[in-house]
Amino acid sequence: MPPVSSYFPLIAATILAYLIGGLPFGYLLVHFSLGKDVRTMGSGNIGATNVYRAAGTRAGVIVLLLDMLKGFLAVWLTSLITPNHPLAAPLAAAAVMIGHGYPIWLGFKGGKAVACFVGAFLLLTPLALSVSLIIFIAIVGIFKYISLGSIVGAAVFPLAVWGLEHSPQPVLMASIFASLLIIYRHKANISRLIKGQENVFSFRKGSTEEDTV
Repeated sequence: MPPVSSYFPLIAATILAYLIGGLPFGYLLVHFSLGKDVRTMGSGNIGATNVYRAAGTRAGVIVLLLDMLKGFLAVWLTSLITPNHPLAAPLAAAAVMIGHGYPIWLGFKGGKAVACFVGAFLLLTPLALSVSLIIFIAIVGIFKYISLGSIVGAAVFPLAVWGLEHSPQPVLMASIFASLLIIYRHKANISRLIKGQENVFSFRKGSTEEDTV
């Protein structure tokens, strides 16, 4: 049995991934550019969608890209800290998403973890991620609900990982976790979709659909 100390790099890398995920780029961008707290604006979410509403398209795109970068960076750094460890990258992917959704820096109230998910699994399962993104785009294009696209894309993702990537079991487990986390974070959106109360997405700044990123 390996000594306990051999697990320290894995534990440290996982904690680092969580802390990276918790970096509140949406909150920071609105705070420094507008002098306002994005949590008091729109839906109160720190994700790219609410930043888009609060500060415009450019700010929303910047936050979207930075949140994707968090996911990518967390998995990449973990691969450097714990090379060849089969659990390292899957744990980092899960941890960075948890950090984004429940950041310690903001009282564990964060975003929906979709952008972070894209960045993390871009390294782990790019083919399966591409399938989910295509489905996401198709759903949004047809039904005009970003939330529905996110939910369906997340639900299909583990099946794509299993069927297309033939990934190791830890990666498959991480994909299932990621799918369930995204769906859970959209529970309010699901309720509104069932009731027919979810607003459609518009590229106009005044769009009122709830945050999905």
